[in-house]
Amino acid sequence: MPEPIRILSTKKLLPNQKQFLLNANFSVIEADFIEIVRKDFELEGSFENMIFTSQNAVKSFLKNEKAKGLKDKKVFCVGIKTRTLLEENGYKVAVSREYASELSEVIVHDFQKESFVFFSGNLRRETLPETLKKSDIVLQEIEVYETKLTPQKINSPADALLFFSPSGVQSYLKDNKIENQNCFCIGTTTAAALEKITDKIIIAKQQTVENVIIQAINYYNKKL
Repeated sequence: MPEPIRILSTKKLLPNQKQFLLNANFSVIEADFIEIVRKDFELEGSFENMIFTSQNAVKSFLKNEKAKGLKDKKVFCVGIKTRTLLEENGYKVAVSREYASELSEVIVHDFQKESFVFFSGNLRRETLPETLKKSDIVLQEIEVYETKLTPQKINSPADALLFFSPSGVQSYLKDNKIENQNCFCIGTTTAAALEKITDKIIIAKQQTVENVIIQAINYYNKKL
């Protein structure tokens, strides 16, 4: 029997997600390389539309006592899972795209005269706010969560690494090196954090944890 492929996930997986890898006869190591901390925030001023680029922002927003009163607002979001979470909680998603750059293009082209509030994290990328501000779109930004790095040394060898955010890459590299491992990334921004370190990068076709796992399974199945 050949040795099982050893996968290191840089976030702890849900039981069903981990089971996908175990069912494929992979060995799985898990560790959380970032921590998400919710922040209290105030909703002030008037706005027509809301923007979310992550599930973490939605989860924090939903805990605000004023959130339920904003279900009449149009919502613009990034990612399938973000859209699903919003719709499950009764919010109307007007536009959803896979990447913030794509979403900002739609807003600039079709909603330039409307006002927006962007619920973000402390490590959010500049792409969306910069694009909207350059087009003189009224944008209020509210920081609703903080991403903290939780670096740790991994002593178990791995054949492949699963990455889910640029901050996860940054945290992993503080105490670990990437040598010959294949790196499976949830999206292009995460992959960009690895480009100067390795060329062994495989990007998920959808920005979901499940698709990162599927890409890893498919990659190694083709090698068998």
